[in-house]
Amino acid sequence: MAVRTADSRTYLELSEQGGGAHKFYEVTVEGTDVTIRYGRIGESGQSRTASYATAAKAQAAGAKKAAEKIRKGYEPAVSGVRQRRPVTRRTIVSQRSTARQAPVLWRFRSGSPAFGIFVDDERCWVGNQAGDVYTLSREGAVTARYGLPDGVKCIVADDFWIYAGCDDGKVYDLGAKIPHVAYEISEDVDIFWLDIHDGVLGVSDASGGITVIDHEDEFQWSRRSAGRSAWMVRYDEQGVYHGHSRGVTMYDALTGDQQWSVSTSGSVLFGWQEDDELFAATARNSVDRIGKDGTLRSTYRCDGPVFSCAASPDGRYVFAGDNHSSVYCFARDGRRLWKLGTGCGSAYSMQFHDDRLYIVTTDGSLACVDATESAIAAAEQGTVPEPVSVKAPSWDAVTPAAELETVQAGQDVDGIVVECVDEGGRLRVRVVSDGFDPSWRVQFPKDIRRPGTRYVVEEVRESARGGFYRVRGDIRRLG
Repeated sequence: MAVRTADSRTYLELSEQGGGAHKFYEVTVEGTDVTIRYGRIGESGQSRTASYATAAKAQAAGAKKAAEKIRKGYEPAVSGVRQRRPVTRRTIVSQRSTARQAPVLWRFRSGSPAFGIFVDDERCWVGNQAGDVYTLSREGAVTARYGLPDGVKCIVADDFWIYAGCDDGKVYDLGAKIPHVAYEISEDVDIFWLDIHDGVLGVSDASGGITVIDHEDEFQWSRRSAGRSAWMVRYDEQGVYHGHSRGVTMYDALTGDQQWSVSTSGSVLFGWQEDDELFAATARNSVDRIGKDGTLRSTYRCDGPVFSCAASPDGRYVFAGDNHSSVYCFARDGRRLWKLGTGCGSAYSMQFHDDRLYIVTTDGSLACVDATESAIAAAEQGTVPEPVSVKAPSWDAVTPAAELETVQAGQDVDGIVVECVDEGGRLRVRVVSDGFDPSWRVQFPKDIRRPGTRYVVEEVRESARGGFYRVRGDIRRLG
């Protein structure tokens, strides 16, 4: 039985071990009003109020809602006893590089140490510890700004989708005008890194654990590695690659069964992947190249602990960033080709794209380095361009919102209609428009699901492995 206080308040919590739920649910009855407040433990959550004809009916409705949650595993609790998930923020004591200056073409200062980066043919993304996410053109012009509730851990791409993993334990879909919550990770997981493949999320954490969550934001499996401080997780159709203080371990993506484990030169501080290889940046001044068959293929030696790395898609070049504000380039066979200074702090993360090396750094910069042979040769002789200093427009940041633009059903609505339905206590989304399998579930933001509500989405695509759909672009509520 739920325990009631004098003001008819029922407070319940569901806190599961091993990466499961960590939520609260509160029912408050005041006269004829019933207020429901729910969310993640340690946060204020969301609330809604309904009114009833009499106080007795309000009491009955409140008791029914609490009883439903208790049947689902919630238990009476005291608010404030359980705490929100701990957060470890990555820090580097960054030193000035003694190497010659790298040929930086442009630099954008985001305002806070930056960890998140993603670059494609159209845009560059940077996310920082203050929760700011900016998009820039490849030439360095700021094109958009988002404001997320907590520090950005990383920005990852999953085919056409872009996600930002944050210190609040949530992963935000950035593919529309307004960010929406795509995943919520257990509050007892101290997230270090994230990766997503075909809608399935892999999470590495401070304890050396790995957790996998499916496209419906439901826990699949969790494993504890032989090491600690897992700063690397990479994901593909073959499996999940987990880098920790003892090395890199591969798990089967579906079952969580360990496939292989290989020791690295030191604790893994960052990881990069290409089609058939992994690159593990280590605390012992090296980047280890590991085949996806579990073989250690080569090692690239730096002059300090390596906090980031990347590779060219053809495997010709391997890049690294150390804690002395230097970036390196190696040939595939391990030869060091060059070492140059960033001029803007140590690289927390990096990506190589079309002969340019993009880095995000301890001073909050997103910098674009010209990595062509001619530019590097000139830099080694002391000749570099004057970097363009990119300024951010004074735009208000677009923040996550659970309220949507409403369009009327009678209008000529351009888009695909989906519907949110309650199935055994879980809110599922299915496509209503013709031409789609109505039995398939839709990966859909968790923070805007309302039972019985229909939405208009810009685009719906079948997942790579089939069985469910994914939405892209803006979402509107169908009135």
